[in-house]
Amino acid sequence: MRPFELSLTDAATEIAAGRLSPVELTDSVLARVEATEPALGAFACVTADRARADAARAEAEIAAGRLRGPLHGIPLGVKDLFDTAGVPSTASSAVWAGRVPDRDAAVVERLVAAGMVLVGKTHTHEFAFGGETPTTRNPWDTGRIPGGSSGGSGAAVAAGSCTVALGSDTAGSIRIPAALCGTVGLKPTYGRTSRRGVASLSWSLDHVGPLARTVRDCALLLDAMAGVDPEDPATVDVPPPGAVGALDAAGEDLTGVRVGVPTNWFFEHVSADVARAVHAAIDRLAALGAQLREVTVPHAEQVLGTQWGILMPEAAAYHRERLRESADLLTDDVRLGLEVGELIPATDYIQALRMRTLLQRGWAAMFADVDVLVAPTMAFAAPLVGQRDVTWADGTVEDVATTLIRLTCPADLTGQPALSIPVGADPAGLPLGMQVIGRPFDEVTVLRVGAAHERAAGTAGQLAPVG
Repeated sequence: MRPFELSLTDAATEIAAGRLSPVELTDSVLARVEATEPALGAFACVTADRARADAARAEAEIAAGRLRGPLHGIPLGVKDLFDTAGVPSTASSAVWAGRVPDRDAAVVERLVAAGMVLVGKTHTHEFAFGGETPTTRNPWDTGRIPGGSSGGSGAAVAAGSCTVALGSDTAGSIRIPAALCGTVGLKPTYGRTSRRGVASLSWSLDHVGPLARTVRDCALLLDAMAGVDPEDPATVDVPPPGAVGALDAAGEDLTGVRVGVPTNWFFEHVSADVARAVHAAIDRLAALGAQLREVTVPHAEQVLGTQWGILMPEAAAYHRERLRESADLLTDDVRLGLEVGELIPATDYIQALRMRTLLQRGWAAMFADVDVLVAPTMAFAAPLVGQRDVTWADGTVEDVATTLIRLTCPADLTGQPALSIPVGADPAGLPLGMQVIGRPFDEVTVLRVGAAHERAAGTAGQLAPVG
């Protein structure tokens, strides 16, 4: 197995045992970047010189007996929405062309302090305002989208051109590319990780989290990233998750874990392939001892209106000056979205905030009887580049932009942790995903369920065939 094919967990084991050097791993990953980028376009910039210098430093520290932990010497991709000191940070927008911050985003600081090696900045849909990432292609079929807005991160992890990556999730932007590219993506609880230094899309919905090849890899990153930050007032001072230790202790047995299976919303207007794959995954959880319970998702018909009613005006407020001073530099779809956001009355925004409170209360009541909710992440496999609509079996036509966020945005509105894991492929070999949603700050149970399924399915860490 070539070094770039290793998961974070496996690479860390090899590095700690002295069988793999960070330099060897980084060189392998950079070679993979060179081989795959012409087809993928996953990176906004590649920091090869810095990566090699950081890897050499990590190698020297480890050789001297100063191993910082399992992230030391591991190649990292960072979504271009995140500030990186001395490295261009443009949010994949011409508006910020040439922008070079002098300070890392808070979570980047934590991961660099843990010894991670930055290999580059991954593309986002401009300012994270979209679910496609037009600059980037899906590594399983380059005629298809990788999802967004963390599409560069999803494509790069799936292709092996970085071991793990950072993303952000406002309406599904970690879980969408995770599902469409066949990786694992974790949206932590709102307030679990700092967003300082991350360009905002919607400040009351934005979450920061990892994309990786295995559930345990995500747990390793979460443990390093989590924590209160006085510079992000949304962060909450709660005990650290201790996710890795909890996963290692739990094993595959899910006896006593109550798994909610929704009877509405999440299985409506989804492809037959998705429904089959997710139901097979649910059956696998039951075989591992989980107790399945049917649940009704409250206020489901209000979800999309509430999401757009909050996201659009908050995005328009954040970008108000840019829309007036640099509108000609924005892409058409983002400019139009911001202009629409400015037209939403304050009364509608306030009503959407009130509806979110009702949704949060309703979901809290639903979770009184279950520990996690499982459901499809995406209603379909990766759409074709340029595809604008999808027609369902009953003749309903839905625009792709809505379909991409329809099943992921509820957990952004409630702020609950949500994990997307691969659960198979359609007949064309395109990945399909299932999300596991948990109670606030109970990432451990979410990860435990995801890891148990991953081990039982035996398909963790599969790379896409691009290149």
